Amino acid sequence: MLEASHNSELPVIPGKRYFTIGEVSELCAVKPHVLRYWEQEFPQLSPVKRRGNRRYYQHQDVILIRQIRALLYEEGYTIGGARLQMETGNSEKVQTVQLQQVIPQMIAELEGVLELLGADA
Repeated sequence: MLEASHNSELPVIPGKRYFTIGEVSELCAVKPHVLRYWEQEFPQLSPVKRRGNRRYYQHQDVILIRQIRALLYEEGYTIGGARLQMETGNSEKVQTVQLQQVIPQMIAELEGVLELLGADA
């Protein structure tokens, strides 16, 4: 059976510009071969490829992967159904996952700003 851990339990996405496939694999609790397969199935998912055909994912790619993961593993969609939900953008689950990912990230960034301000005071 598919892994059923929740996206809310996944680690906060660091404030980096690019992520390797190994880093994304850990951030999204999905194996690298699954990420490569999803690239073929979801046209929205297209990481930057550099020398040696290495993949580099951006922040929005990681969020997209977490959305796909939620649709497949938590909501029980098939690949085709998840692709349709992603294309139409009508899924309340997709919007909920977006908020679940953005809010903790914003909180972490604001806490970092508070630390900087506290250090200057």
